[in-house]
Amino acid sequence: MSVSRSSTLDHSSSLTSAADEQGAPPHAYDTGLLLLRLALGLTMAGHGAQKLFGWFSGPGLDGTGTFFTSVGYPAGKTMAVVDGLSELLGGLGVALGLLTPLAGAAVVGVMINAMAVKWGGGFFVPTGVEYELTLAVAAAALALTGPGRLAVDRHLPGVRAHRVVHGLAAIALGVVVAAVVLLVRH
Repeated sequence: MSVSRSSTLDHSSSLTSAADEQGAPPHAYDTGLLLLRLALGLTMAGHGAQKLFGWFSGPGLDGTGTFFTSVGYPAGKTMAVVDGLSELLGGLGVALGLLTPLAGAAVVGVMINAMAVKWGGGFFVPTGVEYELTLAVAAAALALTGPGRLAVDRHLPGVRAHRVVHGLAAIALGVVVAAVVLLVRH
């Protein structure tokens, strides 16, 4: 198999090799990543809109701020804005495949804090962390794999070539920021 110059700009050459071995066309991988990005990203963006604007029967900034204060975060309304923006913008970035490692890191950071708040309630519903953990792992996976070819990142010269190191650095950033936020929690 010959590798063209354009396939060296992203991870598609490795996907093509995998596709040849497994019998699936490379566009199947891109379509699967798009489906995952849309489900995760729009879910997160919807959660952010609930917190920021009260859309979709959400609590809005006042209700979310009160909740953050009740679970030990200082400046509850400020934390509600930070959380809501992280969910909304991170979710939209994931859905669009725009700055995917950073968008995924925003979701990871928010979900780490959500798991910390719910910790101690077991793994499964009604008080478990399985939902938050699944969202965090999906976001981390997208940060590591890249968004696929059906993404805005594909058209941005600086981020067109996805590198695992970018995903790892972004996830590390998300974890560190989440830890800092948790340190200010009472």
